[in-house]
Amino acid sequence: MHALKRFWRNLRTSFWFVPSLIVVVSIALAVVLIEADSTASDQWLGRWPRLFGADAAGARAMLSTIAGSMMTVVGITFSMTLVTLALTSSQYTSRILRNFIRDRVTQVVLGVFAGIFTYCLIVLRTIRGGDDAGFVASVAVSFGVVLAIGGIGVLIFFIHHIASSIQASSIIAGVAEETMSAVDRLFPERLGQEPAGGASDQVPPLESPQRWQAVPAEGNGYIESVDNALLLRLAREHDTIVRMERGIGGFVVQGAPLASLALESPPDAKIVTVVQAAYSLTRHRTLQQDCAFGIRQIVDMALRALSPAMNDTTTAVMCVDYLTAILARLAARDIPSPLRHEAGKLRIIAIGQTFASLVAESFDQIRGSAGGNVAVMLRMLGALQTIANLTSSPIRQHVLCDQVQWIAELADRTIDSPHDRARFEDRMARVREALNMHPAAQGARP
Repeated sequence: MHALKRFWRNLRTSFWFVPSLIVVVSIALAVVLIEADSTASDQWLGRWPRLFGADAAGARAMLSTIAGSMMTVVGITFSMTLVTLALTSSQYTSRILRNFIRDRVTQVVLGVFAGIFTYCLIVLRTIRGGDDAGFVASVAVSFGVVLAIGGIGVLIFFIHHIASSIQASSIIAGVAEETMSAVDRLFPERLGQEPAGGASDQVPPLESPQRWQAVPAEGNGYIESVDNALLLRLAREHDTIVRMERGIGGFVVQGAPLASLALESPPDAKIVTVVQAAYSLTRHRTLQQDCAFGIRQIVDMALRALSPAMNDTTTAVMCVDYLTAILARLAARDIPSPLRHEAGKLRIIAIGQTFASLVAESFDQIRGSAGGNVAVMLRMLGALQTIANLTSSPIRQHVLCDQVQWIAELADRTIDSPHDRARFEDRMARVREALNMHPAAQGARP
């Protein structure tokens, strides 16, 4: 079932699936209209002779022109798509290419043009000349003209869509929206009002040492998802504990430990098969169960913008803004404990994301590349202030305080201008004041 869901998900997001469906629909539409023509063409021709009255030669010429034009447009659409992919890969990051390939608008547009071409071929095949056995699907031919006119509108819309989609703001916003949807899906519960919220970020030590038996990975790849229900059932049936050795988004090497079980003897082939089946390995990371991958994409775009070759501070600032939105959404969410219990017994020790790891994923590398860039450092301080105002957890407050301190150390080393230093110190004072609104944040430790 796990593999079937992955297959269906990959199929839906593939570049060819939607266009193929539209082509099939166009074939069915052509057949229906041709059959309708064969039974009622005389009635329609009698009512609207100027609209549906076309001889075989004229109908063939019209459909041939439409079909040829659609194939030309398909080539143009493919060319525009490939240029877009190359541009975004070189200017932003190659990790967002799959976002463009999965773009539903592009898939539908390609399907529409290919569908119109296929429709014209099917109708063209049925046209017969001559007085005795002549047949012209008048309604179908006229509808082909309607489809061609609609195709012009679709082409204009596609050009507008491409021009909008390659803008940095659109790309960053799209990734951020996907990531926030993943946050809502993975962490639906909100923190309560208790000041100790966030304690689940830590893994307490086990009461007694266990003898762990490793289960090797059957292939190479990134962990896309883990079937926790399957692992829980395995642990219950064998009265054991499953400890994950690699988390979501991690890369595993064939033969390396994938998970370990608390058993006295090495696991048999059946157990190994079940554990391996619970892990879904792919060639690339996805947002299915890995919201950190969305953060990774935005961080990569910020790093590219801060590189000496690009030197695009505005794009880096936008990346920080949308990272703020993601972490602000996460700040009030309850991140489940990595320990999974059933009936009071520990069953699974998972490797999951924590608030601290996601904050570090968001800001550590950007901070390392932002030396001397006052605009980016000021925006990062503002981001930390905004996030701090949305959480009352002392542990999470401490994580934010650490980030503020590291930014201050970076500023001391890289800001030389007295004016810029004064601006930074003023903003730093306000951020520290906001953090001091939660006294527990100063003394708490994760």
